[in-house]
Amino acid sequence: MKIAVLSGKGGTGKTFIATNMAAVAQESTYVDCDVEEPNGHLFLRPKEVQVKSVTVPIPVVNEALCNGCRKCVDFCRFGALAYTGRGLIVLDDICHSCGGCVLLCPENALTERKKTVGEIHEGVSRSIKCITGVLHPGEASGVPVISKLLQGLDQVPTPVLIDCPPGSACTVMESIRDADYCILVAEPSLFGVHNLAMVWELVQLFQKPYGVVLNKCLPGDNPAETFCCEREIKILARIPFSHGLGFMNSQGIVAVWEDRSLHTLFAGLLERVAKEVQREYEAVAYP
Repeated sequence: MKIAVLSGKGGTGKTFIATNMAAVAQESTYVDCDVEEPNGHLFLRPKEVQVKSVTVPIPVVNEALCNGCRKCVDFCRFGALAYTGRGLIVLDDICHSCGGCVLLCPENALTERKKTVGEIHEGVSRSIKCITGVLHPGEASGVPVISKLLQGLDQVPTPVLIDCPPGSACTVMESIRDADYCILVAEPSLFGVHNLAMVWELVQLFQKPYGVVLNKCLPGDNPAETFCCEREIKILARIPFSHGLGFMNSQGIVAVWEDRSLHTLFAGLLERVAKEVQREYEAVAYP
C-alpha cells in the first residue's frame, strides 16, 4: 500500500503527517520525495545510512563527426543545444536527458555521458525504512531523483508513506504516479483553501482515490473544512492546533512516540486509509 501525502504549499504539515503515519505502523517505509528540501530525516534520524548517486545521460559531441546540420538544435525543445562559430555546444544545466538528439543525429556525432544530479540516502529508524532523495543545487529538475526513489518499492515494508514536494508541478505528478491513495493536507485559512484546490484538481486528473486531513484546526470557522463539505470531499482526520505539538515539531520529535493521544489519532488515520484502499481494490477487482 503506497500512500502519497501532498499539499499545495510548504509548511502545511506533509512531513508531520507522513512521518507520524509511518511511525504508528508496526513496519513501514518512509520516502521523502521533497528532494529540494528533504526534512523527514530530521525527525526519524535514520541510522546505517547508505548513499547512492543518481545520474542522468547528457549528450557529448564528437566535433570530428559533427557537420553542423543543426538537426539536433531544431529538435531540442528545451534549448539545451546551440550551434556557434565554435561548433555544437551542449548546455548541461537545461538538458532534460531525453536522448532524442543522440537518436536523431545523422552523423552519429552525439554520444552520452553520465552526469550526477543527486543522491539517495537509505537508512533505518526503529522499524521504519527511510529513503530520502537529495537533488544537487542548480539542477533543472528533481524528477530523475524522484523516479529513482520510487523504483523497487514493491520489495520494501508496507505501508509506504510518500512525502511529496509542495505544489502541483511535475515533481508532484511523478511522486503520486504509482500511489494507491493520496492524502491532501490543508490549513484552516483562505490561503489554505487555494492550495488545497490545486492538489485536489491534480489527484482528480490522475484519478487517484483521496481524502483530506485538516491540520492546525482552531475553534470557529474553518474555510478548508467548508471547501471539503461543499464538494463532498472525505475528511479523514482533524488535527487541532497545539503549542505542545508545535514545540515537538520544532525539536524534531516524532509526536506519536511521545503523545499517546496522537498515537491513537494517527493509528486511526492509517486504519481508515487502509480500508479506503481495500475498498478501491475491491471495486476494481469485483466491479
